[in-house]
Amino acid sequence: MTPQEHKERLRRQAASLPRADVPHLLEQFLALPQVEAAHTVMVFYGVGREPDTTHLIDQLLAMGKRVALPVCLPQRNMEARSITNQDQLIPNHYGIPEPDGVCPIVPPQEIDVVLVPNMMCDRAGYRLGQGGGYYDRWLKNYFGFTVSVCPANRFQEQLPHAEYDVPVQLVLTDG
Repeated sequence: MTPQEHKERLRRQAASLPRADVPHLLEQFLALPQVEAAHTVMVFYGVGREPDTTHLIDQLLAMGKRVALPVCLPQRNMEARSITNQDQLIPNHYGIPEPDGVCPIVPPQEIDVVLVPNMMCDRAGYRLGQGGGYYDRWLKNYFGFTVSVCPANRFQEQLPHAEYDVPVQLVLTDG
């Protein structure tokens, strides 16, 4: 089995699991010293099997953080845009809420912490995403702190990865 075939098998496996319900891991994320010290935090808007991050977004805004969310661009690229409330989110072509075009772009060097989505993670910080490569392309030019939350039923000892895959620095898990 090729690494790509292995990834596809794991994606099918992850897709059969219920939505990740990890409010305790999101609380651990908020309690990280890197998050507490951060001025700007980038988070994803959880859809499908991903954790619901709507409350997390509101908590970060209430803490006075500048909150950025990803915007999908052509050629599977991505940019970050800041919001001041969730009313500024509109569904993109995948149906994922993202900041509207009026929201200011946030350069990667201004983002202190990124919460990176995953379908599965491993001990080395590699993650299995949806397969589009948006985050890996963006993360190769990001030098701040990266973290993912991954419940025990999605945590793997080792995931297949390629040279272009970018691991996160910390995986918060309950397993």
